[in-house]
Amino acid sequence: MDKALLAIFHSCFLYYTLGFVHGITSCSDVPFAQVCNDFIGQIPVQTQHQTPFMFRDQSLLVTMNQATLAHQVISAMDLSSFDHKAKLAWADCLELYEDTIDHLNRSMSSRNPIDSQTWLSAAIANQQTCQNGFIDFNMTSHLESLPFMLMSNLSKLLRNSLAINKAMPYNTKQLGGRRLLAYGFPSWVSASDRRLLLHSSRGAPAADIVVAQDGSGNFKTISEAVAASAKRRSGTKRFVIYVKKGVYKENVEIKKSMKNLMFIGDGIDATIVTGNKNAQDGSTTFRSATFAVSGEGFIAKDMTFENTAGPQKYQAVALRSGSDFSVFYSCRFKGFQDTLYVHSHRQFYRNCDIYGTIDFIFGDAVVVLQNCNIFVRKPMSSQKNTVTAQSRKDPNENTGIVIHNSRVMAASDLRPVQRSFKTYLGRPWKKYSRTLFIKSNLDGLIDSEGWLPWIGNFGLNTLYYGEYMNTGSGASTVGRVKWAGYHVITKATDAAKFTVGNFLAGDSWILATGVPFYSGL
Repeated sequence: MDKALLAIFHSCFLYYTLGFVHGITSCSDVPFAQVCNDFIGQIPVQTQHQTPFMFRDQSLLVTMNQATLAHQVISAMDLSSFDHKAKLAWADCLELYEDTIDHLNRSMSSRNPIDSQTWLSAAIANQQTCQNGFIDFNMTSHLESLPFMLMSNLSKLLRNSLAINKAMPYNTKQLGGRRLLAYGFPSWVSASDRRLLLHSSRGAPAADIVVAQDGSGNFKTISEAVAASAKRRSGTKRFVIYVKKGVYKENVEIKKSMKNLMFIGDGIDATIVTGNKNAQDGSTTFRSATFAVSGEGFIAKDMTFENTAGPQKYQAVALRSGSDFSVFYSCRFKGFQDTLYVHSHRQFYRNCDIYGTIDFIFGDAVVVLQNCNIFVRKPMSSQKNTVTAQSRKDPNENTGIVIHNSRVMAASDLRPVQRSFKTYLGRPWKKYSRTLFIKSNLDGLIDSEGWLPWIGNFGLNTLYYGEYMNTGSGASTVGRVKWAGYHVITKATDAAKFTVGNFLAGDSWILATGVPFYSGL
């Protein structure tokens, strides 16, 4: 027996004595049984000692081995036939597969199924994002250059692991509880971070680094400050970067290793980060972001992130977040198509403004936008507006977009001509797309059907789109689509599954002062 598997067997045997009787313990109960048997069925583990944790760890180990092999093969590929765009898409894949290995490692070392479900969902999103880079450039033929069978097996192994992990028995009291919300924010926002969010005054926050274009700070650009923060900080302490008012024309990336960064600006009309990268001019959607963040625990307050490429440039991201436990408070995101890329992990947006045209809130994160203003802009003459495009690929992913107590309305450029353009709440980017609008105000620009197909009947029976107690002249559900996956939610208990507390793995709201918020629904 492989030494790593033997170690797993011995370390997990203890869980047998805890009396776990539920969960998945054989390949016959997973979505892709043949692949499971091919990789796990050969492992000589005594079935009478098989426990859910042991079987889960076996699945994670073979999945991680396959991900490591895929990363090695991709990194060693001959790129001589690849042009510049194809190399950019390849570079995305290399980074995303490295990230996936990290997710699998973390899942193996965790006994919190909720955390692992988030990380495995993110790994699935990574695989799809790798492919999307080539699709962006109409280079699907280049996908044949990638190790197809290896990637296909990895995809199935990931989805098997996701199903096994979801069925894991657990006691929420033993998980250390990611309880939400405290003081209007998820409880994973510490007391000191909440004070920074709620009480830091513009112009004089307690910053570790100050960015100012006029030379009055430590650096004149945000990118310089980010690079310096990587050298100066130690441990897990929150590191605060104060960005003074100004228009910062730069593309910023916060890498995965840079955790617990916080950006504070002088206000959404004052501190602006702007760029114009886009798919038409040679960036993948993933790389087009003006501001991209992967490091865990990122927080931003009182800033604007924008992409000025315009509707004629198609995919052009203002902000991309793959940061787990990230919070954006009193921020503005401005773009046209694909403005806000909620790529993966757990994210919370509060009191924010989002501007765009097509699929402008999109991705595969576990995300709640609360008390936000969503402004639909004027698209090109032949286009239809879609607010969301959620990309859940597997029914066991814990991901989705929830828009709660917010408002959807026409921006100033669309308002005079809004009858000339159709606007929809969303469309299914992937088969199990999940999006909900809860107790929000929907203005009259929303088409009576509410939702738009992606192509043909794709995903219409498997998606989950829900509306609950929305108001406004565009909120009537009388003329809504008749898809099997669309739901007019009438029970508060059903809608409550998607509140900040429940959907982001918490269990309550805690009354406090400073920021107005609703308890539960």
